[in-house]
Amino acid sequence: MVGQAYSAAPPRAARPVGGDLRHGAGRALGVAALCTLALTLVWVVAELIPAAQVRDAILLRHFTLLSGPRVNTAANALLDVLSPLPLALCGLALVLFALSRGRRREAVAVALVVALAPLSADALKPLLAHAHARAGTVHIGPASWPSGHSTAALAVALCATLLAPPRARKLVAVAGGAFALAVGGALLIRAWHMPSDVLGGYLMAVLWMALAVAALRVLERRSAAPGSATTGSATAGSAAPGSATAGSATAASATGRAVRSGVP
Repeated sequence: MVGQAYSAAPPRAARPVGGDLRHGAGRALGVAALCTLALTLVWVVAELIPAAQVRDAILLRHFTLLSGPRVNTAANALLDVLSPLPLALCGLALVLFALSRGRRREAVAVALVVALAPLSADALKPLLAHAHARAGTVHIGPASWPSGHSTAALAVALCATLLAPPRARKLVAVAGGAFALAVGGALLIRAWHMPSDVLGGYLMAVLWMALAVAALRVLERRSAAPGSATTGSATAGSAAPGSATAGSATAASATGRAVRSGVP
């Protein structure tokens, strides 16, 4: 009986990590650029187009008609969550969660987003103040764009989604999105902001998160670059499977030669 030698197929080349991380950073920066463009467009429309100002005021009026004792109580309770101290505690909880999982870079990114996104929104208000149209007796002051509350709400939701385990990420994203939308509705029902202010706050939060994700991808790419400690460990780890494969192929070839020679 003639034996056949079987040689193992060479291992597949590892997919380059740097390219994926580079594309990830590029996509995040693209999102940040789109958010910047959208922020500019929303402000220009709300500032310069009278018809858009009127529609903005009418939509606010519709939301204020939903107010009532129970609704107002729930709206106020929801908005109180985003007061400075509770917001700081939420950010601290997210940072501690990231650190407990050994994700130090994400912890820093979350701390910066939760702190800087609302602060930047508040800093823009006096710089971009403009008069709003009236709808009935409801009127919002000029320094209201973008909303710091809607910025903070979506920033917290996005940070929680970033830190969530893969299995729970979709659920956390849906819950966070619902929370941010509820905050936006509460702001309008209580007539704290115009609808364009709330939209601007959402865009501001996405802008900061996109910048944070881009920075994380760049740092990950540097860690995965040749010569780094992470890459060296990965190379050493991949050498053992390669040696085992070569040894298996040699043993199979020797067995085949022995069978052909009639060795029992």
